[in-house]
Amino acid sequence: MKSGIEIRKIDITELDVDVIVNAANSKLLEGGGVCGAIFRKAGSVELANACLEIGGCETGNAVITPGFNLSAKHVIHAVGPIWHEGDENEEELLYSAYKQSLVLAKENECHSIGFPVISSGIYGYPKSQAWQIAVRACKDFLTNNSGYDIDIIFAVLSDESKEMGERAANDIMNHF
Repeated sequence: MKSGIEIRKIDITELDVDVIVNAANSKLLEGGGVCGAIFRKAGSVELANACLEIGGCETGNAVITPGFNLSAKHVIHAVGPIWHEGDENEEELLYSAYKQSLVLAKENECHSIGFPVISSGIYGYPKSQAWQIAVRACKDFLTNNSGYDIDIIFAVLSDESKEMGERAANDIMNHF
């Protein structure tokens, strides 16, 4: 198996991976968008109870729960920043959310992970910038963990987002 980054137009809950990442809020409550879809597919009550036991998660960090009814064994809940025009350490916090998710995946011996584009929905992070940070964080993890095989898949719902991600991946992956 060779590690790599792939971008697919697919519902994240349909990915056949060891772990999927939820774009979570700091209270780990069921939300809308990707978060709501993951909760519904996993089993809202079960996932909500698992999150309640954890109690919350700081922005830029991540926690892990079982995947319950998902095909993924686990869900990593990564809390990205709300966009405030870049004035509140958003880039570092978003990078950290990806990094911490990948660290948790490795600690739990997951060799495939599905990501959304964290913070680029209702949290308002500009999509192009969010893609650049996401791909850079993943590339850095792969570079720094070359002995650990992990397939990284970004699940997107639109052709536009897929193309934007592919451009970011080409830019970043071809410059190291």
